[in-house]
Amino acid sequence: MDEGWPTEWLRGVLELSVLRILSEGPTYGYAIATRLEEIGLGTVKGGTLYPLLARLEEAGRVETKWQMGSRGPGRKYFRLTLAGETYLASEAERWDRFSRLTHGFICDREGH
Repeated sequence: MDEGWPTEWLRGVLELSVLRILSEGPTYGYAIATRLEEIGLGTVKGGTLYPLLARLEEAGRVETKWQMGSRGPGRKYFRLTLAGETYLASEAERWDRFSRLTHGFICDREGH
């Protein structure tokens, strides 16, 4: 279901979400986009996803490998590196603290 999340919110969570998907194993861009949609983030277009993947590769958090398809053209697979795993672990912990803090403040109608 596409909630129509604000772009600013998606920008904040997209990188960690992609890394989290890649922590499940190597996969290709279309499968990443499909998984993002399945978890409820909506449709992430290639013009957003592929530059992000390129930045992750440039930062050493992701490696790529071309694999021939069984019935069609090859696909570029993305795999989390050890540096990517380390980054995901530390940033996921920080995200958890941040989201709990903001949730507590924004959703607390008492203002405490």
